[in-house]
Amino acid sequence: MLAIVAPGQGAQTPGFLEPWLELPRTQPLLQWWSAVSGLDLIHYGTKADAEEIRDTAIAQPLLVAAGLIGGISLFPHPSDAFQKLSVVAGHSVGELTAAAGARAITAESAMVLVRERGLAMASASAAHPTGMSAVLGGDRDEVLAAIAAYGLTAANDNGAGQIVAAGDLEALAKFGENPPASARVRALSVAGAFHTEYMSSAVARMQDLARSVTVHDPRVKVISNKDGAIVHHGRDVLDRIVGQIANPVRWDLCMRTLEDLGVTAIIEMPPAGTLIGLIKRALPGVETLALKTPEDIPAALDLIARHGRPSTLIDQPTWRMLVAPFAGTFHRDAELGDEIARDASVGRVVAKRENTEITAPHGGVIIEWLAEEGDPVSPGQPLVRLHPTGELPGGDH
Repeated sequence: MLAIVAPGQGAQTPGFLEPWLELPRTQPLLQWWSAVSGLDLIHYGTKADAEEIRDTAIAQPLLVAAGLIGGISLFPHPSDAFQKLSVVAGHSVGELTAAAGARAITAESAMVLVRERGLAMASASAAHPTGMSAVLGGDRDEVLAAIAAYGLTAANDNGAGQIVAAGDLEALAKFGENPPASARVRALSVAGAFHTEYMSSAVARMQDLARSVTVHDPRVKVISNKDGAIVHHGRDVLDRIVGQIANPVRWDLCMRTLEDLGVTAIIEMPPAGTLIGLIKRALPGVETLALKTPEDIPAALDLIARHGRPSTLIDQPTWRMLVAPFAGTFHRDAELGDEIARDASVGRVVAKRENTEITAPHGGVIIEWLAEEGDPVSPGQPLVRLHPTGELPGGDH
């Protein structure tokens, strides 16, 4: 089973897009997305220095554009991807790349959203001197307690012994001077305390914009940074991405879901390397590849040929089916033939992490149970099929 992941802010380096311009489709696409986003992406990806591309309003569109270029280099036609790709995930802003790759939103919508996201987060960052620091090593519980003791937020829980603290710069400096036992603290080159309450104004701004974006249910499984859940409905995908701006990224839970799904190979989109490093430590049995330059494409295509298989969502209308967000035990709250109101519960998946209600975003009539009461279920496993019109096929309840 194949997964594709997309990195977040901080992965960019000066000139990283230069080799990608050798591909014939890259320059026209970047010119189009530059027009859409109002940024000269070719300049920033090839000529700009580290300080220029550190700017949140520039870095984020650049990262999403790079990830989309990487995806198109492997799957020139979208239908090709859905014959091989099973699941996608992105880290922070990489979630927009993943959403576009899963066809929950268009590439153009992703570029508009990421441009506004970057501007909104840059504006929120300017309101107060904040930043982020990586905490490497140490006991996880002790690290989290120390972060909280300094009034900071664990903004990224990346697993593999890495947690990112975020908040007021003075508090971060004091925290760095007194790190938790057996841990190292390293300041990150970012312009604000992302994924914390300091970004609340950016969330409000993005919510207004997101309401006007057309969404579709994803064609492959999408794993959410919020809690590692598989998200099966387009509006939920986008709402979670917007809300995540001011909430912690749980990449550790995303990797756990990749493991629960039985993923056997993972490719990271450019600028690649950061997420693959984490995945190698957390999931040592999974084959990985960092797509850094076009020279990596042959190896990536070989990996796809060996591990790819058709998405289980290709031929199934996602509006008729509800799936398990996590691995756990399924319990029903309704019966065959019941008419379920919009957003009403049909059952629950109980796991160590939480007890999660399975709700019906579109409502409908239960026409088939795909999991029995008390069954163990895996992430993304279909649970129930609904007929969305309020009637069973043939008009017979």
